[in-house]
Amino acid sequence: MSQHVRAEIRGPLGIVTLDRPRALNSLDHAMIAALEDLLEEWADASDVRGVVVRGEGRGLCAGGDVRALRLGPDDDAVAFWADEYRLNALIAAYPKPYVAVMDGVTMGGGLGISAHGSVRIVTERTQAAMPEARIGFTPDVGMATLLAAAPGELGTHLALTSSTLTGADAVHLGWADHLVPSERLGERAETLIEALAARLAEPGVGEDSALAAAHDVVRGLALEASDPRLVAPLAREREWIDEAYAGDDAQTILERLVELAAEGHGGARAAEEAMRSVCPFSVVVTLAALRRAAVMELVDVLAQDLRLGASLIGRHDMREGIRALLVDKDGAPRWRPSRIEDVDPAEVRAAFGED
Repeated sequence: MSQHVRAEIRGPLGIVTLDRPRALNSLDHAMIAALEDLLEEWADASDVRGVVVRGEGRGLCAGGDVRALRLGPDDDAVAFWADEYRLNALIAAYPKPYVAVMDGVTMGGGLGISAHGSVRIVTERTQAAMPEARIGFTPDVGMATLLAAAPGELGTHLALTSSTLTGADAVHLGWADHLVPSERLGERAETLIEALAARLAEPGVGEDSALAAAHDVVRGLALEASDPRLVAPLAREREWIDEAYAGDDAQTILERLVELAAEGHGGARAAEEAMRSVCPFSVVVTLAALRRAAVMELVDVLAQDLRLGASLIGRHDMREGIRALLVDKDGAPRWRPSRIEDVDPAEVRAAFGED
């Protein structure tokens, strides 16, 4: 068991607490293995009727420990991703209620262990994102499935700009089911846990009704549909986003953003600047990955993620992005190429394992 993963059984609940707060609960390989072992054990345990996953400190999980990946050999990174993606698939198909408390920072791999769950909770403190293009990578952990399924082109916008979502945005995009004010969850989600444990312990709650019972408990704490706090800021931007991000060509998208910015859309100007700042190769690969994911099953998207990871880890861009953002923190990555229009389509195809 990893020292950063705490587990306990409380009545009918298995409770996992990620306990690496100084690193925003970033996942290392031992944590991935511990989570998989726990979930497999509890899936077969007749006395466990549901699982809650929460994080210590300022969030659930900020993602995978990419700084550690940069220091090790490429094969170690690929092995880490293979195990992580297997965990994501396990969560997506988990046979019992999997309650993910996405309170605070929940990004990258943190979404991989939450957004695929069956009961997904966000709060007013939630900061959700797939910011991989900032480090020369691409959204992974199967999130291309959810990005592609988001309303209109909102998922494309988020992936190509590495933008951060609010809790209300996450519900609107389909990344979460319920927005619960943090004070209703209780400290470290204890109020939620007590309510879930009591409900799932009721004699009338069995395997077939446990998921509905868990949602009922959370619904009792969550904001009602008419609450203005559920209005997603991103939804207000939908019209120009759908216009800008239609199609399969990243350079054309960038040009549309320039045009929309000239027409007075402030959000388009910010999006243009964001697209120009992240890794150009990542932008082109990510757009292609999202379009493919729209017609793929999750298991196939995860396999695609692994192929892309094995390709991108060996490129200059990923190591340079991690250096600039997380190691030296100078915020000045030197991408190769430095412009979207200079990305070689043949290299993009090669990243997907194609000739």
